[in-house]
Amino acid sequence: MEQAGHQGHHGHDHAHGHDHEGHDHHGHHDHTAGASAGALRIALCLSGSVLIAELFGAYFFNSLALLSDAAHMLTDVAALAIALLAIKIGTRAADDRRSFGYKRLEIVAAAFNALMMFVAAAYVVSEAVGRFRTPEHVATGGVMAVAVLALVVNLIAMRLLMGGRGESMAMRSAYLEVLADAIGSFGVIVGAALIYFTGWLWIDPVVAIAIALWILPRTWSLLSDTINVLLEGVPKGMSLAEIRGAIAAVSGVRDVHDLHIWSMSTNEVNGTAHVAVEADADSDSVRRAVAHLLQERFAIGHATIQTEREPCSAEARLHP
Repeated sequence: MEQAGHQGHHGHDHAHGHDHEGHDHHGHHDHTAGASAGALRIALCLSGSVLIAELFGAYFFNSLALLSDAAHMLTDVAALAIALLAIKIGTRAADDRRSFGYKRLEIVAAAFNALMMFVAAAYVVSEAVGRFRTPEHVATGGVMAVAVLALVVNLIAMRLLMGGRGESMAMRSAYLEVLADAIGSFGVIVGAALIYFTGWLWIDPVVAIAIALWILPRTWSLLSDTINVLLEGVPKGMSLAEIRGAIAAVSGVRDVHDLHIWSMSTNEVNGTAHVAVEADADSDSVRRAVAHLLQERFAIGHATIQTEREPCSAEARLHP
């Protein structure tokens, strides 16, 4: 743990500190990231192959439902490629130009991918409306064969990505899309079977719209999470008031203000705070106690804490 102190202006005693316990700021080999990258590469190759098969199948068998599934598969491929890129670039060390490193790349990648999903869904729905007006013949046998292949590949990809879906938003995005596409492929199979037995051609655009709309709520949730991170909002599930109250309860703390909590990435939370200490309290001891509290209770691994004898401005005094 690093600590620094100096005598502030107007006779106020300030101490600035950073809590680095449990963090390694030097380069090292991350086995978890390596495993995730390997799974992503395999899943990317599998999904890319199925994407080509679905595009050809949608064209030759005249299935909008299969085209809808192919659109989702296209975003699957993009999500997997972006997640792989995020893992590679996100591990780069901080430099003079990017003082926080490149971890935010995964957030940008996830947001871009969510937007792609919205565009794909809008295109499929617009095409489906045209099919309702003018139903077209669908070669159900070929559609089912391609959809079964896609389902098998999606299940394999899901198994590969399951272990890493909680590691980052880019991995979560990739897993989410593969899951959605597996459900979409199953829907295509069911739709093709119904058309084969009933001859109802309107089932194809219905299945296409259902696939397009099913994933939208989950995509919106992902986009909302990424926007919150990019806006440096308080991470989901954390309460600024609760954190402020916990700091205020630490022995020797008289006041807490300028408290900021934000996410650098999915699994890294940063925080800063100004803490006014009691006249008879030791600034370094209070700072260490607050840093320990933030690490252990709130999983805020990188905390920058400034201690002072008086709040730095009357306007900034925020009592919990």
